[in-house]
Amino acid sequence: MAVALAALLLSAGCATVAPPEQPEPVLATPVALPESAPAAVADAASAPAPALPAPLRDQREARQAAVRSDLWLRVREGFAMPDHEGDLVRKWEQWYARDPAYVQRMTERGGRYLYHIVEEVQRRGLPGELALLPFIESAFNPQAHSRASASGMWQFMPATGQDFELRQNVFRDDRRDVLASTRAALDYLQRLHGRFDDWHLALAAYNWGQGNVARAIERNRRAGKPTDYQSLRMPQETREYVPKLQAVKNIVMRPAAFSLQLAPLENHPFFMSVPVDRDIDVGLAAELAGLGLDEFQQLNPQMNKPVILAAGTPQLLLPYDNANRFVRELTAYTGPLASWTAWVAPRTLKPADAARLIGVSEDELRTVNAIPPRMLVKAGSTLLVPRDGDMDADVAEHIADHARLLLAPEDRPQRTVSFKAGRRGDSVAAVARRYRVSRSQVAAWNGVTPQASFKAGQAIVVKLQGAPVIAKAKVAQQAPTSRQARSGTAGKPKATAGSTPSARRAQAGAKPGPARAGAR
Repeated sequence: MAVALAALLLSAGCATVAPPEQPEPVLATPVALPESAPAAVADAASAPAPALPAPLRDQREARQAAVRSDLWLRVREGFAMPDHEGDLVRKWEQWYARDPAYVQRMTERGGRYLYHIVEEVQRRGLPGELALLPFIESAFNPQAHSRASASGMWQFMPATGQDFELRQNVFRDDRRDVLASTRAALDYLQRLHGRFDDWHLALAAYNWGQGNVARAIERNRRAGKPTDYQSLRMPQETREYVPKLQAVKNIVMRPAAFSLQLAPLENHPFFMSVPVDRDIDVGLAAELAGLGLDEFQQLNPQMNKPVILAAGTPQLLLPYDNANRFVRELTAYTGPLASWTAWVAPRTLKPADAARLIGVSEDELRTVNAIPPRMLVKAGSTLLVPRDGDMDADVAEHIADHARLLLAPEDRPQRTVSFKAGRRGDSVAAVARRYRVSRSQVAAWNGVTPQASFKAGQAIVVKLQGAPVIAKAKVAQQAPTSRQARSGTAGKPKATAGSTPSARRAQAGAKPGPARAGAR
């Protein structure tokens, strides 16, 4: 790992990387002329454009230089949506203007991520307003979690996150991953715009759900009414969603008009990606990078446990100077990188019995895996356990990607269901979905791999113990054990199971406001 990291960073040069050169703005697009065009017209079209007067040229060059150095100017240059007007916009402008300290905190926090988001928005040719969406979703807090189980700076619901390949398991929740969630959010917004062909309707669908917006449009169409955003009947929070984004846009355009100041942001990456090829404790990674645990988690908030699994999290995000320090310190580090690993329960067990098999105390096992009292650990569940000499290998990819903790009340008897695969066969994944158990459980019960398929007529066994309880992937908020203190487990946000992309409200980071706007 150290050699690969060193090679990567040494090729990038010194720790402080100069801001990348931005391409010159295109001032005009040549128009192809038909072959029959008169020669004089063709000559005029091919002639060089007249030189700008010196004062205008100087102004243009100064403007281009400012855009290259000031990220806020670059954001403003990218605005392309039609403005939304009305009393609700004024309401939210006033709401933000009343609390300049909150705006300052929000923009400073957003400065970690805004350059990356603007790069992605512009690379896709999308309107620059979309880069401001995390301001109203989560106040740019990647660890924000709502009552409705939406999570991350883009506030993805669990099911929507799964639709866009954001993994959510025992070890990580990619809805909080800075890079993955931004990619998924822009994919989703592009899909919505492709369906509704209107950015305001696409934003309403992002907040309320595309099915709800489609039905509202159809209701208006049948009634002979307009089908634009302003004309649809929708919940109040969705009614205020676009006005709230417009208010933020207006503040970014003219902060002085609202007696506000935006934290200065350079048009330069805040972080860089550093590859990870071995499991490593969260606390150790932060220590080697020279970052406090909170700052490290602001850039790498997706981890649910005190260990980073290389098979599931192949890169860390670190500020430039800290990335170089991480490589140097990792090269010199001689101790074990990870003090935790994964253990898959071979059968349904009481936590005490599982602790005896692993060789740890029941209290420690319950604490780090957040196992409530009077619950059984179901077969196929993945537990976080201390590493020892017998479990020194890094966690395998299929566990890092699919680990789940399934619990059942102790007083419910287990029953075995036996059946045969259908005429077309069955996959382990399909059986797991049908019975609401994990793929690793089905695989363990039938002696196959989680990726396997059953042939037509093959006998399949499923063991049920009442209705399974899917444990929330979190680290308990209590005094950490010595291993937790070493690895940094305290204060991790929880990842939950959920439903549809509606009624979202960010509790962490997003300041409460009237009409619950900005919730999804």
